[in-house]
Amino acid sequence: MSLQDRHSDRRPDPDALLALAGGGRRGNLKVFLGAAPGVGKTYAMLQGARRLKLDGLDVVIGLVETHGRAETLALVEGLELLPRRPLLAAGRTIEEFDVDAALARKPKLLIVDELAHTNAPDCRHPKRWQDVEELLAAGIDVWTALNIQHLESLADVVSRVTGVIVRELVPDKVLQGASEVVLVDITPEELIRRLNDGKVYLPATARRATQNFFTPRNLTALRELALRRTADSVDDAMQDLLRQGAIEGPWQTSERLLACVGADSLSQEVVRTASRLATSLNGHFVAIHAERISEGLADAEASGRLDSVMQLAERLGGETVRLEGQDLAGEILAYARRENMTQIVVGRASVGSAKRFFRRSLPDEIIARARDISVHVVRSAKSTKPPSKAALAMQQSSLTAFGIAAAVVSVALAVGIGEAIQHFVQLPNLSMVFLAAVLFCATRFGVGSAVAASLLSFLAYNFFFLEPLYTFTIAEPQELFALLAFLAVSILTGSLAGRVRDQSENVRRRANTTLVLLEFSRKIASASSLDDVLWAAAAHTQKALRTDVVLCLPENTGLLLRAAWPPGDELELGEQSAARWAFDKGEAAGWRTGTLPNTRYQFRPLVTPRGIVGVCGFKPPDPARPMSTDDERLLASILEQTAVAIDRAQLTGTAVIAAALDENEKLRTTLLASLSHDLRTPLASIIGAASSLRELGDQMPAGDRSDLLVSIEEEAGRLARFVANLLDMSRIESGALKLKRDWVDVADAARIAVERARKLFPDLDVQVSLAKDLPFIRADAHLVEQVLFNLLDNAHKYGGQTPVAIHARPEAGDVVISVTDEGNGVKPDDLEKIFEKFYRGGRSDGRKVGTGLGLSICRGLVTAMGGSILAQSPAVKRRGTRIVLRFPAALTPKVAK
Repeated sequence: MSLQDRHSDRRPDPDALLALAGGGRRGNLKVFLGAAPGVGKTYAMLQGARRLKLDGLDVVIGLVETHGRAETLALVEGLELLPRRPLLAAGRTIEEFDVDAALARKPKLLIVDELAHTNAPDCRHPKRWQDVEELLAAGIDVWTALNIQHLESLADVVSRVTGVIVRELVPDKVLQGASEVVLVDITPEELIRRLNDGKVYLPATARRATQNFFTPRNLTALRELALRRTADSVDDAMQDLLRQGAIEGPWQTSERLLACVGADSLSQEVVRTASRLATSLNGHFVAIHAERISEGLADAEASGRLDSVMQLAERLGGETVRLEGQDLAGEILAYARRENMTQIVVGRASVGSAKRFFRRSLPDEIIARARDISVHVVRSAKSTKPPSKAALAMQQSSLTAFGIAAAVVSVALAVGIGEAIQHFVQLPNLSMVFLAAVLFCATRFGVGSAVAASLLSFLAYNFFFLEPLYTFTIAEPQELFALLAFLAVSILTGSLAGRVRDQSENVRRRANTTLVLLEFSRKIASASSLDDVLWAAAAHTQKALRTDVVLCLPENTGLLLRAAWPPGDELELGEQSAARWAFDKGEAAGWRTGTLPNTRYQFRPLVTPRGIVGVCGFKPPDPARPMSTDDERLLASILEQTAVAIDRAQLTGTAVIAAALDENEKLRTTLLASLSHDLRTPLASIIGAASSLRELGDQMPAGDRSDLLVSIEEEAGRLARFVANLLDMSRIESGALKLKRDWVDVADAARIAVERARKLFPDLDVQVSLAKDLPFIRADAHLVEQVLFNLLDNAHKYGGQTPVAIHARPEAGDVVISVTDEGNGVKPDDLEKIFEKFYRGGRSDGRKVGTGLGLSICRGLVTAMGGSILAQSPAVKRRGTRIVLRFPAALTPKVAK
């Protein structure tokens, strides 16, 4: 390969170029990062802003916290400062950053301090970093300041190092998406000196801070974290530049980490550990949750904890995956190998040796089977893990007061049955009676009730049926062995039966979910219009979630509430804003989200491959708890089908409109083609004849002048008929045709039409045959004459030189009029087409003539007068065409004497 060929292969990374190109559509974020408060982040930010202001850049301060520092306050002077938004919170007025004012002002650069700040409850977003995200999306460049302890992936590290729990956190993805990160750094000694001099906090606050947070050890650790994170940002920026420039080098294989999480609190530490490892290794991580098909989460609280863990993973820039199966370790490892995961992060709480003896834990199983994948184990110093899934299931569905009571009653009943049996028959062993009680509790009330029944049966069997009676003493060793065997068998069988019961409950619940989705799919598939789709979606979603549901679709420049169940619900102003946000941004808004979380509804966009078609809002069944995992999956499936159905209905409407437009375009094209011929030909004849008369005048023989005048008259009449046809057709289609109904004598109408036709077509041979005592018809006499004339004109054009016959006769209470020629006739497939607009047949010589409006006008006029018209061919001796008119006969009008 030549040097030129090798150079041509060095192409820039497409992803890097796309990221670079996308920067123009979004504002740039510059973060001034520091190890702790007081290092000078705000001061450095304002200094840079003043320099840009002097260079002529439009710089505005959206919010700056000076904390009473004189040198910082001096830098604010001379810069435009947006007024803050006053809000009432906890009985006092506070001032917050005004996002709407910043969007309205829309400067080139906006200064927004304290990125990790928590907004007041009535603000649009709970966190200030979300305000900044909205500003960036609007194309505004933002400078902001952030302390390293507020970074979400480092929250647990900071808590362990400093002993302080950080409440205000910023997702790592915000810092990762910054176009520039500036480290503002001073030594811990200098920072403590500034603190003691009162340049950071007031003296009383400074003394407490020095004793608690601002210690050399804490500041050194935070400084190291800030330096490392800044170095990572610089490394990422350098790699992007290398990719954009197609600079060759030994690129490292990207690390992919898999974080195994569950409903325990240790999972949050697992996610943060995976995020830190992914950041340090310049890789990517995925949070995965696996559950057995027969189990599932025990309650809404566990589901809420799991959802929080998954949301944390997404905020830290990771992906989330949920799996189901019986072999959890096998499912996780299969996914890891399929997705080319290089490392697995798993948490393991402190457990007793007895538990490890009876069952190997999931982390141990993964470590034993992950031969080609590295495994990181996150340990907990003390067991902060809540009860396991089995324990939660036992507590929630089994070890309830009702389950315990059922166990007591069942064992008492077994004792009574055993006493009755002993009264009639002396049996050596009654353990099967108690085993039946255990199985009953297991199948009806779950594992916990079965275990309780087993223990109670153990005690009751010993007390009532083993010698010596009515004591817990056992006389014979074999009786003790039998009793222990009974206890083991009863616990085992009860546990198995309970698990079968729990599994059947899960299967039943999922079958119900599948049935709901099937019913919804059928309803949506049968919906013919957009309104039917919306109302079906609203009703079925309300039925599935057991809560209020609304559907909003874009209308002009806003969102319109198109369907709600229960009907008649209205959205408040804040809910309308949340719905608009979900539609514009393509993300959830409202209840338990990062945008307007205090509203009654949560709004989710309805996304299709063509874009967002609407928004679905629902009230939470329990506002204090998150939705369960099963409800989340059901809702997601319903919303996907609803979005597809809405898109399909809209496409159907668009297709109908497009078909109509296409038909109109065809008619317009045909009309223009007709106009180009039928207007140009008579006009050319008239212009030619008139110019000849003007130029030659008396030099032309009298006969020739007469012929030219006749030609002008004929062509003008032809042109007049053509325009009259167009006007008649437009009046018929627009509904402007006004009928003057009267008693019409068909014989008079036929005579007038024939006389008119003979004047225009002297060579036309017309034969009229009318029945005697022909009834009158109730119609417009002028329009009946026009119809008959159009039929004669059509027969003259397409019938050649053959005779034309007009017949009229009474038939079954109607008057039937027919116009017949002996031309070539009409093909069977064209008998209906000849009544369509602009359809033109051919003469006997094959030439197209006329405008194609004559018969279409005839059908319109006849239908308007209450009659019918049809074509028949062949008509005479296997040839010719007959047009048949049928009008209801009217009573003969009374003639005044």
